[in-house]
Amino acid sequence: MKAVFLDYESLDKKDLDFSQLKSAFDELILYPSTTAEQILERIQNVDVVISNKVVIDANMMEQCHKLKLILISATGTNNVDLNKAKSKGIMVCNCQGYGTAAVAQHTISLMLALSTSLLKYNQAVQQGEWNKSPIFCLLDFPIIELSGKTLGIIGYGELGQAVARLAEAFSMNVIIGSLPNRPSDQSRVPFTDLLAQVDFLSFHCPLTDETRDLMGDQQFDLMKKSAFLINCARGGIVNEQALADALRQGKIAGAATDVLFVEPPKAGNILLADDIPNLIITPHSAWGSREARQRMVNQLFENAQAFKHGQPIRQVNG
Repeated sequence: MKAVFLDYESLDKKDLDFSQLKSAFDELILYPSTTAEQILERIQNVDVVISNKVVIDANMMEQCHKLKLILISATGTNNVDLNKAKSKGIMVCNCQGYGTAAVAQHTISLMLALSTSLLKYNQAVQQGEWNKSPIFCLLDFPIIELSGKTLGIIGYGELGQAVARLAEAFSMNVIIGSLPNRPSDQSRVPFTDLLAQVDFLSFHCPLTDETRDLMGDQQFDLMKKSAFLINCARGGIVNEQALADALRQGKIAGAATDVLFVEPPKAGNILLADDIPNLIITPHSAWGSREARQRMVNQLFENAQAFKHGQPIRQVNG
């Protein structure tokens, strides 16, 4: 089989081992990136396409008669027309669970940074404020303990559960919320009820029509003024204007997000304004540990091998 990886640079920073993946094919061509104009030329005569974010649409598939398998080097599948692939007999497989430990760790790190005013203290030291202190320490910014605080989790799949385990190690009280219009039971608290109870709110659900703008002005009004919001899920779940307003107006104490609605924010973003207090933004890097990225490459190999043996795994268009 001949294969191409259209955008391997999206996960490799010259620190990953591709030797096993290469062994799965007779030939594997690695392209750092691929523009829309280059896609067809690069995939027209191959059996397998590997893509992270490069779009493989219906028109492309119509012109690729040899194509048998699309491997997505991500969990999200929105860059591939799954229905067209199925109608053409092209199997599509993704990667799953590769970043659980990394994202859970990042989520907790953001909670810790907010609860300890970590960035503010670091900045104060850099600006020489500690040097001027009349006592041995600085205590200019709030510090709270995670122990005994309530964490509300929206999205209780593999990621949500991993975050819950780490939070419980900090002696936090974890409650699980149900999405609006979803049934609640003893194990899940209705979303609006949960908002009023939590000290920290963390999102780990996918972006769907149901979750788009899940957090807006009305939802922020229900939260404690001392509460913090964490979003390591997808941009668009939290309305960005509503978040900016909530922080400026003191509706909540702080927030951290690893995601924006448009990434990268080349045209700017509401949340990048310099007058929004106590907001931490990381560049969709929660998933990006070396271990997680290598795990993804290993899963691509597993998916290719399983396909060759007629026992596909992680298939998303079957």
